Amino acid sequence: MTDSALPTFIAESRELLREMEAALLECEQGETGAEAVNSIFRAAHTIKGSSGLFGLDGIVAFTHVVESVLDRVRANTLQMDRALAAILLECRDHIEHLVNAVADGKSDDVQLATRGESLLQKLSARAGGPAAAHTTASTTPVAPAAGHALWRIHVQFHAEVLRNGMDPLSFIRYLGTLGDIVALKLLTERLPGAEEFDAEACYLGFEIELASSESQQRIEAAFEFVRDDCTLQVRQKGTAASEVVADRREADTKESKASKSSDSRSLRVDGDKLDKLIDLIGELVTAGATTTITARKAGLSELNESTLRLARLVEEVRDQALKLRMVQIGPTFSRFQRIVRDVAREIGKEIRLETGGAETELDKTLIESITDPLTHLVRNAIDHGIETAEVRRSRGKNVEGVVRLDAYHDSGSVVIEVADDGGGLKRERIIAKAIERGLITDGSSLTDSEAFALIFEPGFSTAEQVTNLSGRGVGMDVVKRNVNALRGTVELDSKEGEGTTVRIRLPLTLAIIDGFLVGVGNSSFVIPLELVEECVELGDEHRSADGDQRYINLRGAVLPFVRLREMFSLRSSASRRESIVVIRCAGQRIGIVVDDLLGEMQAVIKPLSRLFSRIRGIGGSTILGTGQLALILDVTSLLDLCLNTRQTQAAPRRALMD
Repeated sequence: MTDSALPTFIAESRELLREMEAALLECEQGETGAEAVNSIFRAAHTIKGSSGLFGLDGIVAFTHVVESVLDRVRANTLQMDRALAAILLECRDHIEHLVNAVADGKSDDVQLATRGESLLQKLSARAGGPAAAHTTASTTPVAPAAGHALWRIHVQFHAEVLRNGMDPLSFIRYLGTLGDIVALKLLTERLPGAEEFDAEACYLGFEIELASSESQQRIEAAFEFVRDDCTLQVRQKGTAASEVVADRREADTKESKASKSSDSRSLRVDGDKLDKLIDLIGELVTAGATTTITARKAGLSELNESTLRLARLVEEVRDQALKLRMVQIGPTFSRFQRIVRDVAREIGKEIRLETGGAETELDKTLIESITDPLTHLVRNAIDHGIETAEVRRSRGKNVEGVVRLDAYHDSGSVVIEVADDGGGLKRERIIAKAIERGLITDGSSLTDSEAFALIFEPGFSTAEQVTNLSGRGVGMDVVKRNVNALRGTVELDSKEGEGTTVRIRLPLTLAIIDGFLVGVGNSSFVIPLELVEECVELGDEHRSADGDQRYINLRGAVLPFVRLREMFSLRSSASRRESIVVIRCAGQRIGIVVDDLLGEMQAVIKPLSRLFSRIRGIGGSTILGTGQLALILDVTSLLDLCLNTRQTQAAPRRALMD
């Protein structure tokens, strides 16, 4: 096995360790089931086998002991309780440290080895020694119990089975949990002479008679993890072996080949290659737009039809490429089970994590970038949001607090919520702290949402004491800054005594969007198309000379609006016919006054340089088919500017910058 395959081993091991962690957390919470135990065993067994292929003896030796304990749990000779699950979680963490050490080129770390020995002693003290094999060398058949069939099992392990990290005897022991092994014969025909004997090769075979009420499929499943490393025949006594072999071959054709075909449909792709593909498709979109404009100028109908077909194909390629980067958020949510468990134990609280919307998909880049803000919000909810058991009991609440993670699609965006059923935010304390720090002079006119938004100010904290987790005023401002950098927004709802919900709204992707192109003077702007509801003409009665009016009556509803010309201090004079683009974002509607409506387009998003990163209302730029630059509007910032009375009355140039 070459070193080039090592990164794949590391990536797959980390995935298996995440699955192992999720199943162990279920067991620790008292939800021990056969599927959870099998999932834990399968993860440990696969990591051990793969490690053996790379000669990673440290991982093999440690994981082998863990696997042996799990094998006893599968055999029902050892109970999986909370104490054992907690120790196995520590063992799982140690395996992760071993894998990370391999990734860092430090597989011979002495401190890790010492830590591993300590853990194995702890595991041995809780689980005891390995179970003895539930087998017998007797060849005298014993009559099966009533209702049990007598099964004959022939298994010949292949030579590589030991090198692949598998223990043949563990499968024989597991058979003992499915019934009674009434006869067992060791097959030695393949055993070579001493001079040809290979200590790492397996020459074992067995003839077994098993009295069991289980089905043939259930008995064959006992060898699930070694199916590719053995020759197996299972038949009921009295059934012709030829019939069983024929049935088995037929089953292999209908199931095994289908499974292998299904596996071959999956392909692991390096993320950097995928990012490069998206960048090239972005350039293709721009080039396609240029071709379309050139065709229109040429006035040739056949050329126009060809460019339209090309545009549709480019759009399909774009959509399919973007789907390649879309991943479900469920695995990210699952990782927080461990965070909630560890942090709650650290501060002595009883807290349960609930999740929803695990199947919601968004760009993998967004998921990677949002993990840290979510971690802070979850830890903050545990430390500040959820009350202690005594306080919850006095308030008539369940002693066990709840933190909930949820995700769903809304108006072309992905919304991620972090909610808790804790004590909620105290408005008066927040206002008092804000006045003390000079952020405001009077909080009586602030709405609840404006008051709660103060906690996102840098260094703001109402914590009465500093803990290891929070209380220093560092974090919530970073959360908002990181979310804004992703073209997202943070909203907060809270009710004292009932809990708090933080809502993060993100775009589906950071690469390419469908946009609506508008013009103001000689400047062009792009509005995300999924936010556009309609376009209406701005009547003369609303075009006052001083431009003070900031709303219109749209079919009986008040619609506030902003003028891009004033907002960005554009020197061109207003058009004789202005239009309002009505957009909806985060459940609210605003209007954007523009000169020209230029139609739909695909926009390849180019990030702004750091020099312009503080400009409000602009989320990026794009190159039009004409080669001109267009700015992509940050609708969320526009919404804030429009609905915040104090900001809309400010001078245009001051409204432009933070």
